[in-house]
Parts: sequence; C-alpha cells; structure tokens
Amino acid sequence: MSTATVEPETDTDSGPTAEAAAVRVPRARVISRETVTMIILPPVLVVIAFLGFVIWRQTAELDSVEAQQLRWSEIQQRTVEHILLTLVSAVLVVVVAVPLGVLLTRGRLRRAAPIVVGIANAGQAAPSVGLIVLLFIWFSSYPPFGVVVSGFWIAVLALTLYGLLPVLRNTIVGIQGVDPTLVEAGRGVGMTSASTLVRIELPLAIPVIMSGVRTALVLIAGTASLACFIDAGGLGVILQTGISLFRFSLMVTGALLIALLALLIEWAGRLLELATRPKGI
Repeated sequence: MSTATVEPETDTDSGPTAEAAAVRVPRARVISRETVTMIILPPVLVVIAFLGFVIWRQTAELDSVEAQQLRWSEIQQRTVEHILLTLVSAVLVVVVAVPLGVLLTRGRLRRAAPIVVGIANAGQAAPSVGLIVLLFIWFSSYPPFGVVVSGFWIAVLALTLYGLLPVLRNTIVGIQGVDPTLVEAGRGVGMTSASTLVRIELPLAIPVIMSGVRTALVLIAGTASLACFIDAGGLGVILQTGISLFRFSLMVTGALLIALLALLIEWAGRLLELATRPKGI
C-alpha cells in the first residue's frame, strides 16, 4: 500500500511578499500622551477659570466705574478687538516671514541671512510699548501719502514687526535642516528647484515653521494688550483703566482675560501645528 506524503502548509503571511506589503502600508500619525494632554488640558482650564470669573462678576459689588468697564458688551467688544489685532498681525507675519525665510536659504541670499536675523533680533529686543508708541508718533507726524493711519493699523504694524523673528528664524532653520541627500535625490529624478522646495523641503520643514508660528501667536497675543496706549482697543483697555484709576478688580480682570485668551490662542496654534504636520514626521 502506498502512503501519501502531506506537505507542511506554508505560512502565507510571512516571507518577502508580506514584508513588501507591510512596507506599502502608510504609517498612521502617532500622537503621544503628552500631546493629547496638551490638547485637552488648556481649554478645560480656560473654561473653569472663565466660569469662576462669571460667578464673581455676577455676585460682586461694583462701583459705577467698575460696572461700566465690566459690562458684558464692553468685555465682548474688547475681546473681539484683541482677537482681530492678533489674527491680522499673525497672518501678516506668516505672509512676510515665510517667503523671506525661503529666499534667505536660496543661492547668494544665504549670506544675508545672519544680517536679516540680527536685525529682527534687534527689533524684538526693543521694548514693545516703545515700538508701538514711536510708530504712532511717527505716523501721526508724517502720515504716508498724506493719509492718516488709524491706531489699529499702527498697532498691527508694530505687532507684525515684533512677531517676525520666531517665524523667520524657524523657516530658515527648518529648510536648512532638511537632509541634503533628499534634495539631491529629487534633483536626480528631474525635479526643478521650485519643485524640490514645494514637494520636499517645505513639507519636511513644516513642523519647525509651525512651531515658530505658534510662538509668534502667543507673543503677539500678549503684546496686543499694549495697543490700548494708541487707542487701538483690546483687552488692555480694561487693565490700563484699572491701573490709572487704582481699581484692583479691573486690573485683575484685564490680566485674567488676557492670560486666558493667550492660552486659547496657544492651544489653537498647537492644533494647527498638529494638523499641518506631514504623516510619519
């Protein structure tokens, strides 16, 4: 009687084919526990602190000056002004600093990068209130093209100048930190200089650039409180009124609202940074 031999079954999930298939699967974006905590914690703290302020505001005994400054309509108006100052300035910072940073990593302009960054460093080292007030005096005394510029746009200009450095520096550092072999590989497959920049260098530099944008957002949000000195509005009006009239409640309210808004803006910047980060980085 002949006996049949049974071949052992091979594991079809192992071997080179499975390994190749595993390589083809794109890696999912991994978010650390610390990042999750930083996403959830700030808005929770802001809500708790703001609810505490609402309870105090509804039960506090205020004089006529305090009641006028702490009306809900007044607080809403000052908050909207503060957010507008911050967002408009931040958009202008990105529009100016990112292209300038890219240019300073190209060709002969690389030699000018230390000079431009040094000038930006010097500008940020200047007292912010001094920069805002000096620009206001200059534009009031010598209006460009004979047009009087409002305090809002003067404050936006000052905040834009003040927030340029983090984005400019991080753009230069991010692009210069890209592995040169990746750039050479792109050139080797026929990419132009512009294609290499858009498809290789900028995507890899995005995390560093967005970190600079988040830093600039927080810096601008805090400095925008000084716009009240040139009648540009913002939450600094409440704080400045409290300091001028020695109203402790107004000082604390202004400082608290500015801090909570800055925390929320930093949180939004962190979300934007995570959303724009390429997968696998």
